[in-house]
Amino acid sequence: MKIELQHVHYMPKEMKPGVLYVSDDFGIAVHLCACGCESKIRTPLGPTEWTLEETDYGPTLRPSIGNWQLPCQSHYLITKGQIVWATKWTPAQIAAGRHSEEVRRRTYYDGCDRRQGGIFRRFWQRVKNLIKR
Repeated sequence: MKIELQHVHYMPKEMKPGVLYVSDDFGIAVHLCACGCESKIRTPLGPTEWTLEETDYGPTLRPSIGNWQLPCQSHYLITKGQIVWATKWTPAQIAAGRHSEEVRRRTYYDGCDRRQGGIFRRFWQRVKNLIKR
């Protein structure tokens, strides 16, 4: 199945199969499930979520899309405008994948806190700035 990229501000009410709708303003990509069940698949874009690469051949969305909460439980990648089917995961693999996502997010945001001096330091700096006024 070929996937084309369409940039939008708001997501359309009626979506077409084979189209990856991307709103840069809202940092999200949405498409209809590749299996044909017509479920809307929402993938937030950002440093701890999915990344989108626009290529001459079509969009690439990473990591894979695992629709574990849907009856179809489809698992695939969007690579250079093509659906690449991946293996179905076991419940243990799904749990491990969710755990690693959480660890990745926590690591990223903890790193942001350290670079900014931690939450307590930022709070104290704001208090000091208020007192100075």
